[in-house]
Amino acid sequence: MHHHLSLRKKLIIMISVMASLFLVALDQTIIATALGKIVEEFNAFSSLSWIVTAYLITTTLTVPIAGKLSDLFGRRNILLIGVAIFVLASLLSGMSSDVTQLIIWRAVQGIGGGIITANAFTIVGDLFAARERGKWQGLIGAVFGLSSVVGPLLGGWLTDGQSFFGLTTDWRWTFFINVPIGIVAFILIAINSPALRHAVKAKIDYLGAAFLSVSLATLILAVDNTETIFADLLSTTGLTLAGLRLIMFGIVAVAMTGFIYAEHKAQEPILPLRFFKNRNYVLVLTIALLFGAAFMGSILYLTQFNQQVFGATPTESGLMLLPMVAGIMASSVTSGQIISRTGKYKIFMQIGFVVATGAMIALTFLTPESSYLYEAIVMVILGLGMGVAMPILNLAVQNEFEQKDLGAATSSSQLFRSLGSTIGTAVFGAMLTAGIATQVPKMQDTAYIQNLKQSSQVKDMDLNSADTLLRLNMPDVKGQISDAANAQFGKLPIPVQQKAKAEFTTNQEKFGSIVTHAFSDSLHKIFIVASSMIGLAAVIAFTVKEKTLRAAKKEETPGEE
Repeated sequence: MHHHLSLRKKLIIMISVMASLFLVALDQTIIATALGKIVEEFNAFSSLSWIVTAYLITTTLTVPIAGKLSDLFGRRNILLIGVAIFVLASLLSGMSSDVTQLIIWRAVQGIGGGIITANAFTIVGDLFAARERGKWQGLIGAVFGLSSVVGPLLGGWLTDGQSFFGLTTDWRWTFFINVPIGIVAFILIAINSPALRHAVKAKIDYLGAAFLSVSLATLILAVDNTETIFADLLSTTGLTLAGLRLIMFGIVAVAMTGFIYAEHKAQEPILPLRFFKNRNYVLVLTIALLFGAAFMGSILYLTQFNQQVFGATPTESGLMLLPMVAGIMASSVTSGQIISRTGKYKIFMQIGFVVATGAMIALTFLTPESSYLYEAIVMVILGLGMGVAMPILNLAVQNEFEQKDLGAATSSSQLFRSLGSTIGTAVFGAMLTAGIATQVPKMQDTAYIQNLKQSSQVKDMDLNSADTLLRLNMPDVKGQISDAANAQFGKLPIPVQQKAKAEFTTNQEKFGSIVTHAFSDSLHKIFIVASSMIGLAAVIAFTVKEKTLRAAKKEETPGEE
């Protein structure tokens, strides 16, 4: 451990680590606002899902492997490699000349992001005794909350084109912005963070890494954008989506069996099987899985709700999440301070999940007729609950193991939360699409859609798709269609023109009402499932056996390089 370092040096290290972590957290939201422009420039709509999935796969694969490598080779060395990879890949992503290059560099960027994520949470355990970690984990939780709002705002602002110093920004700047911040973080970490090494002669678990990579990559591809990514395979082979997923889940099962065997034989396993003999560790991983799924569901679909119901732009919908973010930041920082002073964390985990469960249940009553004030109040409460519970998961895991296992233990917690987010988002997306699909015939019967079918504005759109019908109700698309319709009406005589515009507006509003109510009904089911997940996490939290937050022991302090 590095408890002997001065507070000033610890602060510099933590600021550097949080800056690099902020870039990774920001990347998950900032890219979303740029996807439309990327697809438009490269004319590659079919590759859209790969731009997101490539990063997701490599990040998920890297986290557990990087956590173990940091235990073997030192946190600073691995973290510096991660920051360097992330910065270089960000630069090359922004310079991509086609979508294939962008997907490749996004995958490389994900490797850097996974390394940073694995080490940022672990390095808190190197610098501070367990009793002190709460306030720093709370600050890291606040970083994630802040990035969820800053990402869409900054991404939209840069993508829209801003001019300064003779330069005009575009979607490429959502990647370029990582470069200067990453370089500064790299320099500060290299200068101020001492190296920490545990293994004298490291033995890397190559077989375990291979089996884990195959199982995680296949699992993600089986649940995330499977139909889009494997569209050509499905059409040429005649294989059904269900059949393909069954094959992929079979591969996951075989690879996981191989991984367990490899970990049993390895001298330095990536994820030691002895960890699973620790009851609290298993309970916290289960909570992390449930939390990841429910939390992503609430943020992702609240954003879509604001766009569909309130007609908010992507930037405005990000701003509308500020009450939740304020709650997360306030409770993360405050609870972290109290935990550090009292040494108790279980009560905060319990309170956090109970409060979050109540708020998620309140979201099930959200309708198109609800005021934004109601949503804002519920978001504040949800943020307060999530903000209390979120940082404690890492703290609880770290307190169960010795310093030499900190990287592997902490990164496995991050892995399960990430998997929860991925699987939860896929399941909720399927629920949303299925719910709206039941209303597709009703939407198609509207005068609005019947008129659009006769125009050239939607000739490339599949009007049988629930996703397409949702897109037609988005503010920017509605605006484009309205502008085109008004241009046509402008050729008509004034009295006829006014009547046509009024009829068009009425038809558009009727269509919008059907879409928003169908969306809201599906969202109710999503929030019911999400509240059940958070409620189950709350129940599990009550079964965790709290251990006193430990102080540093001399024999646990490894040497510096």
